[in-house]
Amino acid sequence: MIYDVRHVTRYRYEAPVATNSCVLHLTPRSTDGQETTANHIDIRPLPTGAAERVDIFGNRVIRMRIEAPHRELVIESTAQVKVERPAPPAAGLTPAWENVAAAAADSDSLGTDSPALGLFESRLVGLYDEITDYARSSFPPGRPIYEAGLDLSRRIHADFAYDKAVTEVATPPEVAFAKRGGVCQDFAHIMIAALRGLGLPALYVSGYIRTIPPPGKPRLVGADASHAWAQLWCGREFGWLGLDPTNAIPVGDDHIVVAVGRDYADVAPVEGVIVSSGGQALDVEVDVTPRTF
Repeated sequence: MIYDVRHVTRYRYEAPVATNSCVLHLTPRSTDGQETTANHIDIRPLPTGAAERVDIFGNRVIRMRIEAPHRELVIESTAQVKVERPAPPAAGLTPAWENVAAAAADSDSLGTDSPALGLFESRLVGLYDEITDYARSSFPPGRPIYEAGLDLSRRIHADFAYDKAVTEVATPPEVAFAKRGGVCQDFAHIMIAALRGLGLPALYVSGYIRTIPPPGKPRLVGADASHAWAQLWCGREFGWLGLDPTNAIPVGDDHIVVAVGRDYADVAPVEGVIVSSGGQALDVEVDVTPRTF
């Protein structure tokens, strides 16, 4: 499947902004069955300077600075992405989750694919006894890890309501868990907290999900917006596998990965600091269109 992706972020400021410094995670990755064949980021007003780097997770990160006074900032990212992922493994053939936890604890690598990156508490996701206890019924002794992860994903989908009014971007996962509701970011954070509480490596993934459902299938939650899900490390043979608790499905060709991190704070699409005396308003538009030719 080939997708055309357009993501527009627009800030309007009450007072002129003298200086604007931002970090952008807006370029879809080329890895694991996904290839970004074209991409462009248009920034208005033009930055004084911009530099791109690749972070420890393999994400393409742009740091930019605007020093001309402005009342509006528009960041438009466009990309063409080819997605052709291999089918997920047979869940029952993956190793027992306790063996995976032990292998992760023994890891001595901090490379891009290292399980150590997803083992510990992070800025937005701590460890919570109540969430860990919730996960335990999906992880009885000896259960294959991917089978258990799929079960946990389905339970979160069944037990939590998708409701934009319940949480905000900074809502901690324990609050969303207590309210039994939230959005895709909350569900991903809850799942990550649950897995890490059991000693299993889990990471946060930001991206998109296709806007047009397959024939005869329901429209998926998260369409026409940024989306988020979790990755679970399933051992050295199977590596990182994506699980989407918002929709209770494995990550497949309907998903487009932009960035991977420990939680949302590592992969926010736009994050920065401004020098100004007023407030601001934010509008975001996302369009993901599958090509039909």
